[in-house]
Amino acid sequence: MSDNEVRGTHRRPPRDGRGDIGRRVTARREQLGLSREEVALRAGSAPGYLQYIEEQPSAPGIGFLLRLADALETTVVELTGGNVELPPGMGRAGHRPVMLELSPDECRALMSTHGVGRVAVTTADGPAIVPVNYQVTDGAIAYRTAADAVPAAAAGSEVAFEVDHIDDAMSQGWSVLVVGTARVVTDPSVVRRLEAEAHTSPWAGGDRGLWLIIEPTRISGRRIKVA
Repeated sequence: MSDNEVRGTHRRPPRDGRGDIGRRVTARREQLGLSREEVALRAGSAPGYLQYIEEQPSAPGIGFLLRLADALETTVVELTGGNVELPPGMGRAGHRPVMLELSPDECRALMSTHGVGRVAVTTADGPAIVPVNYQVTDGAIAYRTAADAVPAAAAGSEVAFEVDHIDDAMSQGWSVLVVGTARVVTDPSVVRRLEAEAHTSPWAGGDRGLWLIIEPTRISGRRIKVA
């Protein structure tokens, strides 16, 4: 199917901005470290058309989506968001998987500079693991929460913090575990610096102005690779 034929399937939504497919294509391409030209060559398309897909709301035909998914080493379901309500790791195990231990430097590189991780805390109701938006600052893990929220229970305690990435298309991934003592940030100048460095506001929304920092005492990680 030619790009001209695919263009005939476009349905422009009544709003501006990128569509969900465009965002997923861009994220996956950048994850693989590929340029638009490289992906277009793999998919047998023009770089300009791939730019259109990434930057404009569109509904490409299934033929192009199949080629694009193959070029990005993923699936059409992933690109179209058909699995957004499913947990990662639904795929089958890869061919001859190998478990590798990561060095502390590799762990730091993978978890920087920011993302979503999980903090494990002990509460009055027992242990709990909750996701938080985090950022790395001076080698420590920083996140903000509400004073009465579960992540705030980490203050003054030794906690575990975990971040990972699962590649369903390739049945591989990695995880990093940080253990350290969490403390509340009370210095106003440090709070201002963290606010200025923040890559995003908390996804959970609401008033989450309490900053906590986890100073790592142990860092370890593992990676699953396939042949």
